[in-house]
This record gives sequence, C-alpha cells and structure tokens, in this order.
Amino acid sequence: MASVFKALSDPTRRKVLSLLKDGPMSAGEISEHFDFSKPTMSAHLGVLKEAGLVLDKRDGQRKIYHLQISVLEDALLGFADQFGFGASLRNGAEEPRGEKT
Repeated sequence: MASVFKALSDPTRRKVLSLLKDGPMSAGEISEHFDFSKPTMSAHLGVLKEAGLVLDKRDGQRKIYHLQISVLEDALLGFADQFGFGASLRNGAEEPRGEKT
C-alpha cells in the first residue's frame, strides 16, 4: 500500500491517472499533456506501474497504459480501514457522525 500512496503523492502522477480514467492512452498521448522530457515522463509512468496503478501493453512500438482502478480502490479501502470507516464504504452505508446515543 505504501507504493500506491507514494505514487499518489505527486500531482503529475495524479493527473496521469485522471487522464487514464477516460480510457487507455499511449505514452506519447500522455506526454502531450505535460511539459516534461521523455525520461521524466517515463519515470512517472514507472512509479505508477510499480505501484500497480497502471498496466502497460505493447501495441507494436507503442506502450499503451491502462488504469488499474481495482488497485486504487483496494488501497483507499485499506486506508479507510485504518480509521474505522472502511466497512461503511464497502457497504455503501453512511455511518453516523458525532455522539452515539
């Protein structure tokens, strides 16, 4: 889970995930949204891949990146469990706030 939160700590990587929520993109298509060198963008994509947040597949000479939303969901639910409200998120129920009667 630590690698997921490390990946999410950077605004560039969060923007990449946001771009991928609309569908798979090549590394070149992702890079068009940033003013970075190819090695810098490759490093960001590597961190996301290492965390399991993206999956890359070869399409000829291009790499196509896909969002792995289940990994993100698992990490966020695990984080919620640490604070005692993960079960309510899994069940879609809202736990009461404030004092218990």
